[in-house]
Amino acid sequence: MNHQSENSRKLNEFFNEEYASLKTYVSSKVKASTSMGPEDIIQDVALKLFTGADRYSPINNVAGFVYRALKNKVIDVLRSSKKNSIDYETQNENKLIEFASIIYESADNSYPEEMKEALKTAIISLKTNYRNVIIAIDFEGYTYKEIELETGIPIGTLMSRRHRAISLLYKKLKPKKEIIN
Repeated sequence: MNHQSENSRKLNEFFNEEYASLKTYVSSKVKASTSMGPEDIIQDVALKLFTGADRYSPINNVAGFVYRALKNKVIDVLRSSKKNSIDYETQNENKLIEFASIIYESADNSYPEEMKEALKTAIISLKTNYRNVIIAIDFEGYTYKEIELETGIPIGTLMSRRHRAISLLYKKLKPKKEIIN
């Protein structure tokens, strides 16, 4: 079995079995006033770990690996926590830029209009299962747990779909990035 499927399987099992404990752990570290809630933090870390699963050597201590990543994310969130109320339009624009940073991996975080348009078009063209999970998680702010309760689809499946959707978007948009830059 290759590292990717083995690491992904281990991460999947761990997040499914330990979700409540992870949430308790993160809740104990972040105050209600922080910009991200515990579920957002867990999702963010899960995405990064699943996205990178095939780049890591085999993960032996999954718990240590996940908790270390969570601890680092909590530190980042606490560091950058500032309460601002931004209008809905700006918020969506920011989410698109945030999402573009996952796909385009640009260091300076400046994304020309055509890149944002290409991203929107690519998201719309995804298969329904993939498109729905990206929109729900990245743009509407639902947690995996909320979607699971709503749809009955296990968290692990949702995470896998989102990971797959992101790799499809990446493949679709990588050539465009090179043309635009």
